[in-house]
Amino acid sequence: MPLRRRLGLLLGLLATVVATRTAGAQQGVIALSLGDAARLAARQNAGAVAARYRTEQADARAVQRRSELLPNISGLVLDNERTFNSASFGISIPGAPGQPPVFPPDGTVLGPVKNWDFRGRLTQTLVDFGAFQRLGSARATAAAYGADANNVADLAASAGAIAYLRVLRAEAAVRARTADSLLAQELIGIAQDQLTSGIGIGLDVTRARSQAAATRAQLIAARAARDRSRLDLQRALGLSLDQAVTLTDSLGLTASSIPYPGERDAIDNALRARPDLAALGAQLEAQRRAVSAVGAERYPTVAAFADQGVTGISLNRLLNTYTWGVQVSIPIFEGFRHEGRATEQSAALRELEVRERDLRQQVAIEVRGALLDVASAREQADAAQVRLRLAEQELSEARDRFKAGVAGNSDVIQSSLQLNGARTLLVDALTQYHVARLAVARVQGAITKLP
Repeated sequence: MPLRRRLGLLLGLLATVVATRTAGAQQGVIALSLGDAARLAARQNAGAVAARYRTEQADARAVQRRSELLPNISGLVLDNERTFNSASFGISIPGAPGQPPVFPPDGTVLGPVKNWDFRGRLTQTLVDFGAFQRLGSARATAAAYGADANNVADLAASAGAIAYLRVLRAEAAVRARTADSLLAQELIGIAQDQLTSGIGIGLDVTRARSQAAATRAQLIAARAARDRSRLDLQRALGLSLDQAVTLTDSLGLTASSIPYPGERDAIDNALRARPDLAALGAQLEAQRRAVSAVGAERYPTVAAFADQGVTGISLNRLLNTYTWGVQVSIPIFEGFRHEGRATEQSAALRELEVRERDLRQQVAIEVRGALLDVASAREQADAAQVRLRLAEQELSEARDRFKAGVAGNSDVIQSSLQLNGARTLLVDALTQYHVARLAVARVQGAITKLP
């Protein structure tokens, strides 16, 4: 081959490689492990994002509560004109002896009187125990919203990881059905060859074709389920439906060597790290602050106020005026409104305490159940692998007998059905095993720490 042609082929190959890599970069293919999917869902899932916005709202409400303790400054510009009814004054000014009163007894209209007023006002709370407690309650509530956002993110991570496993299961099912279809096509070829050589019958060919049609239908359904599971995964991860995703994990028992903590250690880990427990604890603290805030409303409040400005009947002559003072407010009786609010908040606190005790017990049960499930799922996966090997051996022996002409293909068809079921059973068993592994991480609050 001429050197020029060789160089042309080499340059063409390089151009193809570069174009392929560029296209992949433009499409932005994302390679994800199971842990990556969990962490991405925790960040981008719509529920997790909405929870973070609710936290921002709670932070803003805490800022609003703080305004009760900060100075309030305002300005006033007033231009008004009004008239007065002299009888509304409630006073009578007598006239000179022998003269009528200054104002008629039935009243008369005075004015109009025009007034300009330019004024600045300042109010400042000096002592308000209720406001201090309400501010603390608002901040504790904001912290509770933050803890709840972490819990929602953890739930989203679990949902994303489950969606990831469903895609792995769907892809494994497609591979299993593909193997079934190839086997069915092979059996058609064997039956057709035996019919042609005169040692087979047409019934064997018909049986093989019927089996091939059934496996093809299963393969079509498996492919549709795989495509649908990928869409569900992209939605769970908050990705565009056009985003290309590559899964780096696969179903298997390769992760079975990961040691699991003992029951007591696992429960302790869960009680420390579970975001739902942390969220409920933050709610309890916020509710305790709310109870204290209601109780602090019985104390007096002290506030200072002042204003200064100029006023007059025309802009040509404005005189300086001011007002200042200190106000003490003492609640005495509010129609039992305070007592009702105190009872309501105390009952809400006791409700949360009951929920916390129940949740701690539920956590212990979930940890024990998850450890039992992962051990059982591992044993079931081992048993499914043994069954698959036996089904493959059974099919091999039946196929050898069929090829030798000592038996029809009914045994081969039956063995292929057994192999089909064994492959499906293994896929399901491996899926359940990884779901159980995921549950062990989830109940300990470590779903986003998966590799």
